[in-house]
Amino acid sequence: MKLGRLFRPRLLSALLLSVSLWSGASTPALAQEQGELRIGTSYKLMTLDPHYANLNENTSLLSHIYERLVYQDEALELKPGLAASWRAVSPTQWEFKLRDGVRFHDGSVFDADDVAYSIERIRDFLKPPSGGFRSAVSGIKSVSAPDPLTVLIEANGPVPTLPLTFSSIFMMNKPANGFETTEALNAGSPPNGTGPYRFESWSSGESLRLVRNDAYWGGKPAWPKVGFRVIENPAARVAALSTGEVDVADSIPARDVDGLKHRGAWIASVGAARINFVQFDVARDTLPGVTDKAGAPISNPFKNPRVRRALALATDRGILVDKILAGYGTAASQVFPTGLPGTSDKLLPEKPDYEQAKALLAEAGYPDGFNLVLAGPAGRYPGDAESLQAIAQSWARIGVTAQPSAAPFSVFNTKRAAGDYAVWYGGTSGEAVDIILRALAASPDRERGTGALNFGKYQNVAFDAKLAQAESVAVGPERNAALAEATEVVMADQPIIPLYHFHHIVGYGPRIGSYVMHPRGWTTAMQTLAAAE
Repeated sequence: MKLGRLFRPRLLSALLLSVSLWSGASTPALAQEQGELRIGTSYKLMTLDPHYANLNENTSLLSHIYERLVYQDEALELKPGLAASWRAVSPTQWEFKLRDGVRFHDGSVFDADDVAYSIERIRDFLKPPSGGFRSAVSGIKSVSAPDPLTVLIEANGPVPTLPLTFSSIFMMNKPANGFETTEALNAGSPPNGTGPYRFESWSSGESLRLVRNDAYWGGKPAWPKVGFRVIENPAARVAALSTGEVDVADSIPARDVDGLKHRGAWIASVGAARINFVQFDVARDTLPGVTDKAGAPISNPFKNPRVRRALALATDRGILVDKILAGYGTAASQVFPTGLPGTSDKLLPEKPDYEQAKALLAEAGYPDGFNLVLAGPAGRYPGDAESLQAIAQSWARIGVTAQPSAAPFSVFNTKRAAGDYAVWYGGTSGEAVDIILRALAASPDRERGTGALNFGKYQNVAFDAKLAQAESVAVGPERNAALAEATEVVMADQPIIPLYHFHHIVGYGPRIGSYVMHPRGWTTAMQTLAAAE
């Protein structure tokens, strides 16, 4: 597998949904003197530990340094990565054959012991606040190495989709003794991966600098150096691209697309394999910021499914998609866009019905509505702060007064995990429908590895059973139908309000010949081809 093919689409017309032409054509000499690739990104890399946080900023930026056994291409199909092949030995066992001749940046050979170490480090050692990748490996019983290039994984039960699991987990180099701590990785020697770029420097939340790994097994990377500059403010990212301070800018707001095109920028976009939603705390008896109309605290209204349903019916997704996202999005009814594997064709986006919503609130004992604080991140997702405002305006029509409260994602994420919020706007992505359902809606269970993103502590025994049944079925039509049925069960109970599947939008300048979009929303040098290449 050659590096230049990692992100090349098979159906380019389907993926590059919107592209404009740069007014000044580049020359071959410019491509030859490409030098450093400068990327302005919304992603704040807060740790160099590839196993600590299952967040897109880590997945995206650290994929330059570290690699996975299996790669998920731009059509979400599994391709060989550090594993050349894999097969099911039995319902509970999988064998992975590793790629020969792969070396870490320090020159050491990649082998089966490194795979075992990576799995065991996540499963047995790390205890990150959000659970990290533990849910992906918690069901693994043992890892053995019949030979240096063979890994045999045994699970506690049937694991028909284990290869998909390993499209998320980075492989680390096994140290001489013990497990490396997150603190040591952040403060110690440079990260040691097998990827196309080596670590040069890092300033937490500000920048990441990389240099080419000329010995990369997949072929010589295109760019000698890559510099990521964290620019959280969307307007500042747009300005940096417009003035030529950066060559690529990710997470472009839809409202800025036309202006960038007018100034000669190229724009690429693709529908996201992700969901943005409103989530409720359904567990606690009282909640911060939730009061009656007079400002007195009240019992948790979100324990009542009629209240959750009323707020869903009072949410105008059309405004979010058409106005805030300027058409660069799709109204949501479930965790993946309808039509993808595992989705239900019975669940379609609803138009708001304010009268029915008012009736449901009255039935639930809130004829006059109530007050709440609607929390969310600012600058994390396209249109996030504006979405909070629009949702609040919609809910006001049924008597629910929502005070929008947007904060930088690092602040929001910390407060959400600490229980400071009653209801919030969020987003997540995943390799498949069941992975998002496991994290977002399944009952929190550390042993089963479910509920990592279920901050509202929602529990539904019937749904849990349906999801477990679906996950026991091999990949194919039967599994997809079972996942669709599980989705229907949980969406009827409304633990979240699906809002939209936004489109990832990236802008790039004259030094870039093309940018290959990925529905997972990654931003990498490997997706970026030089002009006149």
